[in-house]
Amino acid sequence: MSPPVALARPLTLPNGQVLPNRILKSAMSETLGTPTHAPSAALPVLYRRWARGGVGLSITGNVMIDWRALGEPGNVVVEDDRDLDALSAWAAAGASEGGAIWVQLNHPGKQSPSFLNKGTVAPSAVGFGPELARAFGVPRALEEAEIEDLIERFGRSAAVMKSAGFHGVQIHGAHGYLVSQFLSPHHNRRTDRWGGSLHNRARFCREVYAEIRRQVGPDFGVGIKINSADFQQGGFSEAESAEVIVGLAEAGIDLVEISGGTYEAPAMTGRSQKASTRAREGYFLSFVEGLRSSVKVPLAVTGGFRTAAGMEAAVQDGAADLVGLARTLAIQPDFPKQVLAGDDPTSLVRPLSTGVKAVDKVAMLDVTWFENQLARMGQGQEPDPDLGGWSSLARTIWAQGSQAFKIRRAKG
Repeated sequence: MSPPVALARPLTLPNGQVLPNRILKSAMSETLGTPTHAPSAALPVLYRRWARGGVGLSITGNVMIDWRALGEPGNVVVEDDRDLDALSAWAAAGASEGGAIWVQLNHPGKQSPSFLNKGTVAPSAVGFGPELARAFGVPRALEEAEIEDLIERFGRSAAVMKSAGFHGVQIHGAHGYLVSQFLSPHHNRRTDRWGGSLHNRARFCREVYAEIRRQVGPDFGVGIKINSADFQQGGFSEAESAEVIVGLAEAGIDLVEISGGTYEAPAMTGRSQKASTRAREGYFLSFVEGLRSSVKVPLAVTGGFRTAAGMEAAVQDGAADLVGLARTLAIQPDFPKQVLAGDDPTSLVRPLSTGVKAVDKVAMLDVTWFENQLARMGQGQEPDPDLGGWSSLARTIWAQGSQAFKIRRAKG
């Protein structure tokens, strides 16, 4: 295969930042924070490895903006500059080969397990369905002053990231977390200015973006990861998503990454996608193609890419400006470099199993197996694509105990 043309082209974002190529490392939760939720020494090692692999833009796993609201054990939390040195080391490692590195900022809302936090908050006091009710409690509806405080926290965390040397931040507005909950008519049943019409439901998202921009200025990258749809009855729809994205583009956002699904309807894993969609590659590419005529803001699409040809076609056809990879980079960190060199690698991501269905359900290998790969790279080792299901399970229990599985039952 000859070297790709479209993927190798630099991309200039609206804020003037230039990305060296069109390959994005999409966010994966590393769970490599310290017991005090600071960045551990493993994170710079991991991101330096991805930088060597040729990624044009790395987006970190979700960093929480509030110590009171954790999504997982091992989350990094940034409320102020107390961990600035560790953050700076992380930023420098991610940019060490000329690519850019952004931080994904998040608040889990009600999507935070009962054992991890005393209570959860959300736009409305709407719990999860029967399948997830044991893992997640019914949240408390946010008060007006609390909403305003959370908006300011997003901005403050972004300002710290700028001081640390990161090139931008991404608002996590997908996969059923707090920003996504505000957008969804299923989760957001408020009757004040934060709920009801799409304009009101999108207010939190708009205000978070505006506050971040106010605190970081026009030259710092600000993007969002947003669902094409929730794939859930009564949830956020494709038409609503398109309207929100158009508004954010008009407000000056620098990058929009398209995904889809929630814990209750995990479309981002590809399980609910038609065989024809999986074969084409790019689970949400059709949505991006339809959106392209409405916005000029750079669009990234993540999910389902397995080959150099599929990635090149997505950008060459003009629908996507960036192609996102996640799990592939957990086991093939040199995948971008190989693609850009004209090699023809194929993703080694495969169904994972211990061979015992009951054990697979508890072990949540779709999450823990990949976390073990990230941990290996964080220790300076290469990933092990041949790691068996039982070996992965043993390593997870050794490192994290039963807590590793309490939270992941909702992620499968």
